[in-house]
Amino acid sequence: MKIHFLGTAAAEGFPNPFCRCETCRKARSAGGKNIRTRSSILIDGVTKVDYSADSHMQALRDQIDMAAIEHLLFTHTHYDHFQPWELYNRTEGYALGIDHPLHIYGNDAAINQSLITVGPAAGDRLAFHLLRPFESIVLGDMRVTPLLANHDPMETCLLFFIEKGGKTLFYGHDTGWLPDDTWKWLEGKVIDMAILDCTHSYTKNDRNPNHMGIETVLEVQRVLREQSILQSNSLVYVTHITHNSGFLHEDFESVFEPHGIKVAYDSLIVDL
Repeated sequence: MKIHFLGTAAAEGFPNPFCRCETCRKARSAGGKNIRTRSSILIDGVTKVDYSADSHMQALRDQIDMAAIEHLLFTHTHYDHFQPWELYNRTEGYALGIDHPLHIYGNDAAINQSLITVGPAAGDRLAFHLLRPFESIVLGDMRVTPLLANHDPMETCLLFFIEKGGKTLFYGHDTGWLPDDTWKWLEGKVIDMAILDCTHSYTKNDRNPNHMGIETVLEVQRVLREQSILQSNSLVYVTHITHNSGFLHEDFESVFEPHGIKVAYDSLIVDL
């Protein structure tokens, strides 16, 4: 699998364009890896996870053929992950040369809101599929299992365990400390690459709810290793970082490097 980090920020982006905090000021000045758009990844150029308002700019920046994408997975309907209005741009009259439908997968809130938003305009350009936790689906040569997140108590938010070509990817955000049912499902599995939520820096809680911070990421890594779900050669990346963490890219790197954890940044490509 080729994992392309399109965006690595939390909801406000990093820096937040409306914010004058010291961290945002430093990020604007430093630039480079400190400029983060809202979180999403692209797998092998054909499977996208989440669709933020930054998706258009990310496609232009990284020269992505959005028409080639075959599958779109939604984790949940918070605005930084879910912009169904943008799907109009793929419908008849807006996009030319489309030769296959875009298959869209999500919980009932994501699917219902998408259908209401796009409506009959979807035509044969968009196809919608309801996901249920722990029920695997097959997308071409890829197998995807939605897992439960610990995020919004008013929505069934999802994480994804993705298998392809003998490799496994755990897409682990937005979430805090993983729910018991997700831990149980992961028993006996092997993760080749884990992408973990590190919205915060230090939270003084190694089992933080809703979003992870440094302590929770390290505790998740410890338990995954203890259960041999993470192997000695497994990769761990953190993403979904907020300016409210007070940490720039190099600050997170200095904390995580001794633990073998890497800090993702926009446009990073990892070949798994």
